[in-house]
Amino acid sequence: MDATNTDREEPRIRLTANTNVMRNGQVSPPLFPSVPALNGAASYLAETTSYLTSCFPATSDGTPLNSDGQEVVGFKELTEPLLSNNAPPVRDEITRDSVQDCFQNNNSEIVQSNQTSQSGIGISMFQGLVERVKRTVHGSSDDIGWLQRARHMPPIEHGTDRFNNILDNIRHGIHVLPNSMVYLLVPGLFSNHGPLYFTSTKATFSKMGLTCHIAKIHSEASVEKNAREIKEVIEEVHWGSKKRVLILGHSKGGVDAAAALSMYWPELKDKVAGLALAQSPYGGSPIASDIMREGQIGDYFNVRKLMEILISKVIKGDVQSLEDLTYEKRKEFLKKYHLPKELPVVSFHTEANISPAVLATLSRVAHAELPTFSPLSENSTATVLPVVVPLGATLAACAQLLLTRYGEKSDGLVTCRDAEVPGSVVVHPKRKLDHAWMVYSSINDDPSEPDASQVCEALLTLVMEVGLRKKHYLSVKEE
Repeated sequence: MDATNTDREEPRIRLTANTNVMRNGQVSPPLFPSVPALNGAASYLAETTSYLTSCFPATSDGTPLNSDGQEVVGFKELTEPLLSNNAPPVRDEITRDSVQDCFQNNNSEIVQSNQTSQSGIGISMFQGLVERVKRTVHGSSDDIGWLQRARHMPPIEHGTDRFNNILDNIRHGIHVLPNSMVYLLVPGLFSNHGPLYFTSTKATFSKMGLTCHIAKIHSEASVEKNAREIKEVIEEVHWGSKKRVLILGHSKGGVDAAAALSMYWPELKDKVAGLALAQSPYGGSPIASDIMREGQIGDYFNVRKLMEILISKVIKGDVQSLEDLTYEKRKEFLKKYHLPKELPVVSFHTEANISPAVLATLSRVAHAELPTFSPLSENSTATVLPVVVPLGATLAACAQLLLTRYGEKSDGLVTCRDAEVPGSVVVHPKRKLDHAWMVYSSINDDPSEPDASQVCEALLTLVMEVGLRKKHYLSVKEE
């Protein structure tokens, strides 16, 4: 830069902290020499202004640069636009409007960024809501019948025809169950609160001279806890009678009994003759899963909380008893434990009647005794009245729900496909029977049809036949 240009152009300074201003070839003193704080503030303002200029593209090729190639700003150009309200816009200089434009641009970018962020959050929340709705609507669709799709599971054998033949023989007075065995009935969930659970079947077996017991377990306990108790019951019965035990479990009772034989088979294999599972959710239950699983009806209607209060607080049970019947828990258990291949197993499942006629069906669940107040009649007995509950109507509604939502036939609580035990002989009668029929008699049962005790007898007879067939097969195989 020559001398002429030096006299004509105003010296410029680099915007760094504590830099003096050159004017007329001399270094000017700091703006506020007596107040260091203000001098530092002025330097900071200069740095800030330099930063703001970077927000705008260069508009002239004549802007002077320093030795490092950085743009420098004149002191007059720096101070006048910031301190004067009437400063004219100058090309290649910072003006009030340009500073405001920079702030406006930055503010608009911040607002746009905030809007984009809020929009992203909104989209994420909407997608989460959609996924939750999909999960709720989908429910247990992928879980029902999973055992039939699982690999390495033994195939089932259809035994309905043979079961019907046995049942017909029983109705004609032909009974083949031997008294060389003990028959153990394992009740299901909430059976402790139904005094008539399995009582008619036990009474019928006793009239035939057969030794029959109802397992005294806590029906609202977990599967593994009941499995230990059933193991102890089997060992006690075998020790006292020296006879093998033939087991029939209903609903969760079948799951508990199967768990006992799966977990403790080495100790029980010489004591157990076979197992029949009647209407048992061996693969899991959609009702239990929809209540206990997050995002299902248990969340929307507080059903899960109500069930926890009912089981834990009211009847003093363990909510794990219901949790163990979900598909997740059944998959975990069956991954660890399997029924032994040499064990004879029969699985029985039915479809509930969903016609309007079922609304009038009432089930006997208990007896109520009315005391007598006649002091003159010494031989008078208390009047016994049946306690009836519309279980048929309730289970029909549940069966209709499962049929509408999942397209699955069920007895009201357990779908037909989930009740089929891999490797078992499966019985599926044409007669419409709900989940409670096997253990609670109805006040309007058709006398021309077999009753629950006859069905239980036919199932145990079929288990005995399957056991004899397996025993013969194994003996031939060994030879």
